[in-house]
Amino acid sequence: MKRIAVYAGTFDPFTLGHEDISLRGAKLFDELVIGIGINPDKEPLFSPAERLSIVTQIFCDVPNISIQCFTGLTVDFARSVGASVMVRGMRTVSDIEAEFTMALANRTIAPDLETVFLMASETYSHISSTLIKQIAIMGKDTNAEQLRKFVPEPVIAPLLEKVRAPN
Repeated sequence: MKRIAVYAGTFDPFTLGHEDISLRGAKLFDELVIGIGINPDKEPLFSPAERLSIVTQIFCDVPNISIQCFTGLTVDFARSVGASVMVRGMRTVSDIEAEFTMALANRTIAPDLETVFLMASETYSHISSTLIKQIAIMGKDTNAEQLRKFVPEPVIAPLLEKVRAPN
Protein backbone atom coordinates (compact mmCIF):
# COMPACT_ATOMS: atom_id res chain seq x y z
CA MET A 1 0.00 0.00 0.00
CA LYS A 2 1.33 3.40 -1.03
CA ARG A 3 2.11 5.73 1.89
CA ILE A 4 0.90 9.23 0.97
CA ALA A 5 1.50 12.26 3.17
CA VAL A 6 0.29 15.84 2.90
CA TYR A 7 2.36 18.88 3.84
CA ALA A 8 -0.04 21.82 3.88
CA GLY A 9 0.40 25.52 4.43
CA THR A 10 -0.17 28.94 2.94
CA PHE A 11 3.43 29.06 1.68
CA ASP A 12 3.38 32.80 0.98
CA PRO A 13 6.19 32.81 0.06
CA PHE A 14 7.72 29.33 0.09
CA THR A 15 10.94 29.37 2.14
CA LEU A 16 14.09 27.27 2.41
CA GLY A 17 12.58 25.88 5.62
CA HIS A 18 9.51 24.71 3.70
CA GLU A 19 11.77 23.18 1.07
CA ASP A 20 13.78 21.34 3.74
CA ILE A 21 10.67 19.90 5.42
CA SER A 22 9.27 18.89 2.01
CA LEU A 23 12.42 17.06 0.93
CA ARG A 24 12.76 15.31 4.27
CA GLY A 25 9.08 14.32 4.16
CA ALA A 26 9.52 12.99 0.64
CA LYS A 27 12.22 10.64 1.95
CA LEU A 28 9.84 9.23 4.57
CA PHE A 29 6.82 8.60 2.36
CA ASP A 30 6.12 7.14 -1.06
CA GLU A 31 4.42 10.35 -2.09
CA LEU A 32 4.31 13.82 -0.56
CA VAL A 33 1.54 16.15 -1.67
CA ILE A 34 2.26 19.78 -0.91
CA GLY A 35 -1.12 21.41 -0.30
CA ILE A 36 -1.22 25.15 -0.86
CA GLY A 37 -4.05 26.27 1.36
CA ILE A 38 -6.29 29.11 0.33
CA ASN A 39 -7.34 30.85 3.52
CA PRO A 40 -9.98 33.57 3.03
CA ASP A 41 -8.87 35.22 6.30
CA LYS A 42 -5.36 35.91 4.95
CA GLU A 43 -4.26 38.44 2.37
CA PRO A 44 -1.41 36.67 0.63
CA LEU A 45 1.23 38.43 -1.43
CA PHE A 46 1.03 35.75 -4.13
CA SER A 47 -2.13 34.37 -5.72
CA PRO A 48 -2.81 30.63 -5.41
CA ALA A 49 -1.83 30.16 -9.08
CA GLU A 50 1.46 32.01 -8.53
CA ARG A 51 2.28 29.94 -5.44
CA LEU A 52 1.42 26.74 -7.30
CA SER A 53 3.70 27.73 -10.19
CA ILE A 54 6.62 28.67 -7.94
CA VAL A 55 6.44 25.55 -5.78
CA THR A 56 6.07 23.35 -8.86
CA GLN A 57 9.30 24.86 -10.24
CA ILE A 58 11.11 24.14 -6.97
CA PHE A 59 10.25 20.43 -7.02
CA CYS A 60 10.16 19.75 -10.78
CA ASP A 61 12.98 17.18 -10.38
CA VAL A 62 11.52 15.38 -7.35
CA PRO A 63 9.28 12.61 -8.71
CA ASN A 64 7.43 11.78 -5.50
CA ILE A 65 6.38 15.35 -4.69
CA SER A 66 3.25 16.83 -6.21
CA ILE A 67 1.65 20.20 -5.54
CA GLN A 68 -2.03 21.18 -5.38
CA CYS A 69 -4.09 24.11 -4.15
CA PHE A 70 -7.02 23.50 -1.85
CA THR A 71 -9.70 25.23 0.19
CA GLY A 72 -11.33 24.03 3.36
CA LEU A 73 -9.95 21.83 6.09
CA THR A 74 -6.57 20.20 5.65
CA VAL A 75 -7.96 16.88 6.89
CA ASP A 76 -10.52 16.93 4.07
CA PHE A 77 -7.80 17.71 1.54
CA ALA A 78 -5.61 14.92 2.95
CA ARG A 79 -8.43 12.42 2.59
CA SER A 80 -9.17 13.61 -0.95
CA VAL A 81 -5.63 12.74 -2.09
CA GLY A 82 -5.58 9.42 -0.22
CA ALA A 83 -3.14 10.54 2.45
CA SER A 84 -2.88 8.80 5.81
CA VAL A 85 -0.40 11.29 7.29
CA MET A 86 -0.11 15.04 7.63
CA VAL A 87 3.43 16.37 7.89
CA ARG A 88 3.95 19.50 9.97
CA GLY A 89 7.13 21.50 10.40
CA MET A 90 8.04 23.12 13.70
CA ARG A 91 10.60 25.90 14.07
CA THR A 92 10.30 27.19 17.61
CA VAL A 93 8.82 26.39 21.00
CA SER A 94 5.86 28.64 20.21
CA ASP A 95 5.16 26.50 17.12
CA ILE A 96 4.93 23.43 19.33
CA GLU A 97 1.94 24.77 21.29
CA ALA A 98 0.04 25.84 18.19
CA GLU A 99 0.82 22.62 16.32
CA PHE A 100 -0.14 20.49 19.33
CA THR A 101 -3.54 22.22 19.51
CA MET A 102 -4.09 21.77 15.79
CA ALA A 103 -3.03 18.10 15.89
CA LEU A 104 -5.52 17.39 18.68
CA ALA A 105 -8.32 19.09 16.75
CA ASN A 106 -7.39 17.17 13.60
CA ARG A 107 -7.33 13.90 15.52
CA THR A 108 -10.84 14.62 16.82
CA ILE A 109 -12.12 15.42 13.32
CA ALA A 110 -10.14 12.72 11.49
CA PRO A 111 -8.90 9.97 13.81
CA ASP A 112 -7.75 7.97 10.77
CA LEU A 113 -5.07 10.59 9.92
CA GLU A 114 -1.77 10.73 11.76
CA THR A 115 0.28 13.90 12.22
CA VAL A 116 4.05 13.66 11.93
CA PHE A 117 6.13 16.57 13.21
CA LEU A 118 9.49 17.38 11.67
CA MET A 119 11.71 19.81 13.52
CA ALA A 120 13.16 22.52 11.33
CA SER A 121 16.85 22.24 10.65
CA GLU A 122 18.74 24.72 12.81
CA THR A 123 19.85 26.51 9.64
CA TYR A 124 16.24 27.40 8.84
CA SER A 125 14.54 27.60 12.24
CA HIS A 126 14.51 31.42 12.21
CA ILE A 127 12.96 31.72 8.74
CA SER A 128 9.27 32.47 8.35
CA SER A 129 7.21 33.68 5.41
CA THR A 130 6.33 36.79 7.42
CA LEU A 131 10.03 37.57 7.95
CA ILE A 132 10.75 37.13 4.24
CA LYS A 133 7.95 39.52 3.28
CA GLN A 134 9.21 42.10 5.78
CA ILE A 135 12.76 41.87 4.46
CA ALA A 136 11.62 42.14 0.86
CA ILE A 137 9.10 44.94 1.41
CA MET A 138 10.96 47.06 3.95
CA GLY A 139 14.53 46.45 2.85
CA LYS A 140 15.32 49.28 0.44
CA ASP A 141 18.41 47.54 -0.88
CA THR A 142 17.17 43.96 -0.65
CA ASN A 143 18.58 41.98 -3.54
CA ALA A 144 18.57 38.47 -4.92
CA GLU A 145 21.81 37.54 -3.18
CA GLN A 146 20.37 38.40 0.24
CA LEU A 147 17.12 36.55 -0.44
CA ARG A 148 18.99 33.36 -1.46
CA LYS A 149 19.72 32.88 2.26
CA PHE A 150 15.97 32.54 2.92
CA VAL A 151 14.08 31.31 -0.15
CA PRO A 152 14.61 28.91 -3.07
CA GLU A 153 15.73 30.45 -6.36
CA PRO A 154 12.31 30.32 -8.12
CA VAL A 155 10.86 32.57 -5.38
CA ILE A 156 13.35 35.43 -5.73
CA ALA A 157 12.38 37.17 -8.99
CA PRO A 158 8.61 36.98 -8.41
CA LEU A 159 9.06 38.21 -4.83
CA LEU A 160 11.18 41.19 -5.84
CA GLU A 161 8.75 41.96 -8.68
CA LYS A 162 5.80 41.93 -6.25
CA VAL A 163 7.37 44.23 -3.69
CA ARG A 164 8.79 46.63 -6.25
CA ALA A 165 5.60 46.94 -8.29
CA PRO A 166 3.92 50.35 -8.00
CA ASN A 167 0.67 50.21 -6.03
